[in-house]
Amino acid sequence: MGKINDELTNSVALTRVPMVGNTLAKYLINFCGSATEVFKTPKSKLIKIPEIGEKIADNIKSFKEYKSLEHEFSYIEKNNVQVYFYTDAHYPIRLKQIPDPPIVLFGMGTTNLNVPKVISVVGTRNATVYGKEWTEKFIHELSNTGCLVVSGLASGIDTFAHRSSLKANLKTVGVLGSGLKNIYPAQNKVLAKQIIEEGGSILTEYLSDIIPDKTHFPERNRIVAGMCDAIVVVETKKKGGSMITAGLAFQYDRDVFALPGKITDENAEGCHYLIKTNKAALIENASDLQYQMRWDIQTQKPVQQQLFVALTPDERRIFDLLKTKGKTGIDDICFELNLAQHQASMNLLEMEMKDVIRSLPGKYFEIK
Repeated sequence: MGKINDELTNSVALTRVPMVGNTLAKYLINFCGSATEVFKTPKSKLIKIPEIGEKIADNIKSFKEYKSLEHEFSYIEKNNVQVYFYTDAHYPIRLKQIPDPPIVLFGMGTTNLNVPKVISVVGTRNATVYGKEWTEKFIHELSNTGCLVVSGLASGIDTFAHRSSLKANLKTVGVLGSGLKNIYPAQNKVLAKQIIEEGGSILTEYLSDIIPDKTHFPERNRIVAGMCDAIVVVETKKKGGSMITAGLAFQYDRDVFALPGKITDENAEGCHYLIKTNKAALIENASDLQYQMRWDIQTQKPVQQQLFVALTPDERRIFDLLKTKGKTGIDDICFELNLAQHQASMNLLEMEMKDVIRSLPGKYFEIK
């Protein structure tokens, strides 16, 4: 579990500051050196940081909700909650690649979230017998791959994906749109317990007391889409949460697969749309996925190797500089590459999120 200290407390606090959130919090942490330093920085200096105006600076300086966080960390310690801070090695490495990953995840269970093969399985809450049976058969066919199965712990296809994973002796992760005290739907509390007992995990970006809310589920969906190498859409209407998740996965450059159904079946409309618009490959069985992902030929390439091809031109220049010089300060990076500090900070932040580099005290950086 990530160590609970002032830095972690301030990092969580920063995401709770009005108008900040995950993306801006990471930018501020990278610019100032730490979350603790963000709160220590005078307003006169905060407003000079690119993207930070007087209103956000005021919100940071006036933040007073530390009491609620003390309650949260007490709950974490008493219940052995796992804390995944975005700079920690055990944070889901694939999730660091998306534009707005959670700065902190909270979890029950001790699953390795960085195994070589991770898939997400999503679908309608109103699953048909066909969808349920296909999901169970599909996951059973993957039982010898050792892949991690991620879903949203919702009713319908999500539930069958988790249950089928348990039957196939595969680890599975349920991502919540609520806090750990408020498993939703309530009938899946027993399933959540089974997932944890069988070596899986329940994850959330929300504090433990947070109740389910319709605005949380699209946010939850980005985690389901971002954690995987490939996502499988089993049954869905043309509009709904599964289509949002599939769309996000497509944006994140994940492999998307969709199960076809009858053309008269409302639950097949979304899958057919994804296939027709070339956003998803048609899938009939696990062999289709293994062939497309090349799991049938060799072990998937390490995520670290895959990341290099995703570097932007400026990120590549920074990488080459760090490769040549080793540990380098941000001022030297700006001077050597003729970059403004805010440009260098944003590129360094993106590279850190891609797990290519690590930040060191004093605003120094080096290749991992």
